[in-house]
Amino acid sequence: QVQLVESGGGLVQAGGSLTLSCAASGIIFGRNTMGWYRQAPGKQRDLVATLMSDGNTNYADSVKGRFTISRDNAKNGVFLRMNSLKPEDTARYYCNLRQGIMSNWGQGTQVTVSS
Repeated sequence: QVQLVESGGGLVQAGGSLTLSCAASGIIFGRNTMGWYRQAPGKQRDLVATLMSDGNTNYADSVKGRFTISRDNAKNGVFLRMNSLKPEDTARYYCNLRQGIMSNWGQGTQVTVSS
């Protein structure tokens, strides 16, 4: 069983920064992909960024150059540094861990960006 716990969300003004953290526990294999997704009210859950255990990254076009994903493999943690935040970044952010065919989600952390 895998558990993911996010932290670091909050209210920030446009142009500000936040760092989200996700701690994973349970049975975690060496090869996996950790990432962040977000969901705004009434919208689907969308990819923000992913980072494979081999270092390959993938970012949504809307966050490229502003957000940076990183991970601590030793502690099974993943982080999302968000700079130059915009009101349209407002959403609930979810941590995700993919191992083979398994996909696990955290409960999410709310990020609200005021204009």
